Amino acid sequence: MINNSLNVIDLFSGVGGLSYGFYKNKNFKVLAANEILKNMAIAYSLNHPEVKMYNMDIKYFSKSCFDKDQKSEEKKVIDIVVGGPPCQAYSTVGKRLLDDPRGKLFQEYYRLLDELKPKFFLYENVSGLLAMRNDLHGHIVKLFESLSYKVNSPVLNAVDYGVPQIRKRVIITGTKLGRKFEYPNPTHFDKKKQTNIFCNSQSKHLRLTDAISDLPLITAGMESTEYATDPQNDYQEFMRKNAPLKLLDHFAPNYNSNLVAIMEALPEGGSPRDLPEEIRPSSGYGNSYSRLWWKRPCTTITRNLGTPSSARCVHPKVDRALTTREGARIQSFPDDFKFVGSRSDKNLQIGNAVPPLLSKVLAEAILNHFTSY
Repeated sequence: MINNSLNVIDLFSGVGGLSYGFYKNKNFKVLAANEILKNMAIAYSLNHPEVKMYNMDIKYFSKSCFDKDQKSEEKKVIDIVVGGPPCQAYSTVGKRLLDDPRGKLFQEYYRLLDELKPKFFLYENVSGLLAMRNDLHGHIVKLFESLSYKVNSPVLNAVDYGVPQIRKRVIITGTKLGRKFEYPNPTHFDKKKQTNIFCNSQSKHLRLTDAISDLPLITAGMESTEYATDPQNDYQEFMRKNAPLKLLDHFAPNYNSNLVAIMEALPEGGSPRDLPEEIRPSSGYGNSYSRLWWKRPCTTITRNLGTPSSARCVHPKVDRALTTREGARIQSFPDDFKFVGSRSDKNLQIGNAVPPLLSKVLAEAILNHFTSY
């Protein structure tokens, strides 16, 4: 049982996808966040104005930084630390280089857990962490256990929690509350695999059309600030609940003629294997230059969601990559959420984030863990 709100610090916060579920829940108070990239930090503060942002390298952030900014008579105990260190070094899409400095930022997370001594922590990362050589995942778990946390680390898929995207992530949690943390049960299911015992209380997986069908089908070189239709479903209603009068960030750049020819030749769900040999790209990953499906959940989007040569991101119905607004919808960022900087900056902020709706169900599960203590 809790009498006051639970105090939270978000490390490697990005724009605040992981903060979202805690910030929007009156039972939590997000006191501080740390983010190294300036535009990320600015965007975080625009969307979470009550949170103290520390825009600095994580290695310079410490408990003393946080303590000195509090009034001595109001020192806050930190109940929960959350965070997702940059994941490129672990990604199954990338090269998974353990020598990449970003692959060692878990050590800074560990240091801050040791300093802040929260009762609970949540550490989010890509599922590729499980496949790293030298059992890096096991090493990280043992580090956290050395601080007397009871640790668990399942893989959750955001699509099972109302996000219209296949996005698998390792969610490592640690608790000192004396009981096992119960991860949230899925709220959505694949209608083709209805063996899940929770299906009767779940909704079907959301598809790409469910996420973006109310947005205009603009073509390359176009921008639109008007919605195409009224909301078509509950998800779109939620996305547009506090939306500004004008639709933001729905712009598609022009492409060179070779790229246009590739996209024009791609069938729905198609990849380079479906292209005529004379225009088939000679480089790229297996899912580069690939078109999405309209009536399936989106595949995992990345910071390159607007780049057709990157991981599958070509729109199912028009010959272009996803727009920034479509990427935000797929990640479950509401239309009033603000992003900052250039188009590539905004796509980075979206593609690197924890989907806000996943953070919402995680925050609710954590609240239940504390209230049942």
